[in-house]
Amino acid sequence: MAETLNLVYEDADLLVLDKPAGLLCVPGRGADKQDCLSARVQAQFADALVVHRLDMATSGLVVMARGVQNQRVLSEAFAQRHVKKTYVAQVDGDPQALVVLHTTDPMGWQTIDLPLIADWPRRPLQKVDWVHGKPSLTHWRIDKSAALEGNWGQGTRLLLEPVTGRTHQLRLHLATVGLPILGDALYAPPAVAALTNRLMLHAWQLILPHPKSSKLINFNVKIF
Repeated sequence: MAETLNLVYEDADLLVLDKPAGLLCVPGRGADKQDCLSARVQAQFADALVVHRLDMATSGLVVMARGVQNQRVLSEAFAQRHVKKTYVAQVDGDPQALVVLHTTDPMGWQTIDLPLIADWPRRPLQKVDWVHGKPSLTHWRIDKSAALEGNWGQGTRLLLEPVTGRTHQLRLHLATVGLPILGDALYAPPAVAALTNRLMLHAWQLILPHPKSSKLINFNVKIF
């Protein structure tokens, strides 16, 4: 399995991987769902432990801890929102129509604040629920730089910064405000889901405190 491991960074305390789209982060139910990122990593690094996850359909950066103590420290950093995560998505629709003209943010960041909960009869789908949903917050802006590489095709490229980490948060938030992600088989209209052969969502950048030194370390990976 080592030949399929895209290792971005390695030291005695943590590993940073670039997960391909279509690969589970952890094993699922059934013999056909045992191949996953954590199993591939642990075949090479026996002390590697899961800290957080990406959706199977999402590509990009994933951190794993080396040893229980580092797992505890890194998990706490994620829980306390000391980790900055930036995603890139290609969406359908017109983001300009949603831009708040008098935003006070000089970089043009907008906010989606919609509480989410599991849609139990239709699992694994999630839904917006103003009564029982958990607070869920996403910052987004249109990416007008040409700094990010990758072949994105049609649609508009957005930068996304989730404040919370609910299941399918970015996918459902964007779809709900009329900006479904290209290739999203769960939340996009069928015509939008069929535009690409994968979900156009990528965990591009992670900034986090090192579990030993607490010094901030910054990683980003090429998109697609």
